[in-house]
Amino acid sequence: MGKRGWQSIIWSAVTVLFLLSFMTPFIVFTFSFLLVPMVMLFVKSSTKRFIISYVVSLLVIVLLTQWHSWFLITLSLLMLPTVLAMGTLYKRKAPARSVLTAGIVTIIAEALLGLVCGYLFGFDPVARFKDFMQSSIDTMPPAMKELLPTDMEVYLNFIVQVIPLYLIFFALFYAFVTHGVSRWLLNKSGEGIPGLRPMREWMLQKSLVWIYLVAFVLDMFTTPDASSLISTLLMNAMPLLMLVFAVQAIGFLFFVSYANRWKPVLPIIGIVILCVMPPLFLVYSLLGVFDVAFPIRERFKKNL
Repeated sequence: MGKRGWQSIIWSAVTVLFLLSFMTPFIVFTFSFLLVPMVMLFVKSSTKRFIISYVVSLLVIVLLTQWHSWFLITLSLLMLPTVLAMGTLYKRKAPARSVLTAGIVTIIAEALLGLVCGYLFGFDPVARFKDFMQSSIDTMPPAMKELLPTDMEVYLNFIVQVIPLYLIFFALFYAFVTHGVSRWLLNKSGEGIPGLRPMREWMLQKSLVWIYLVAFVLDMFTTPDASSLISTLLMNAMPLLMLVFAVQAIGFLFFVSYANRWKPVLPIIGIVILCVMPPLFLVYSLLGVFDVAFPIRERFKKNL
């Protein structure tokens, strides 16, 4: 058996272990990396070998978990489209941006498809989620309930309204974690997978500045209302836009450090401050807007 054959066996075994971790406390550690073993298995195997290895992995799950296996198999099948999308681009040595975009879009598309299918079969996932949140709050100790808003209906409606935002953040998190770990492992095995450009070179499209400004102005003059479509859109769009431009601001700090030939102390401090003081997201996002909208970097270079 060749090297790739052993790699297929190893990553098949890791895939089984990661899926089985759902039935143990170790899921706390493995949850963020569930896609990684399957991506590695796909990239390091031929199509035929991947299919065989994947089917054998599912059979092992069935043998080990008996009737519990339906949940693990369903979970594995839900992860498969994202694995195929990212893994195919890895095999083609596609740019990291294309891989991440494919992963994010696939995860979001699967979630939306699941919601549509649920509604078609008479199952309302959003209502079930709201009921779950209500029951969870009802079982809280009185001391914890005092920390929550007094109007629980408004609070629950708000949580339901920002479900799209949670979904986007989940897709971003999973795609970036999977890419980061998988690329590191693949490069260690000699694949030569391209990475993202240095953060100092990141630059958003200027059209996003106008979208941010329009959303910012509307948010200032819009009263939160559970029945308002524009309010729901702003609740989801503003945090996402602020995050994107805050990341752009961090990129600008990396650029300043690189241009002055400093060690990356400035951007690291900036990241730490942002993590411990989340209200500064607005300030960082505005810095990111200025970085994209105006030729600050060109003027900065001329003054060096």
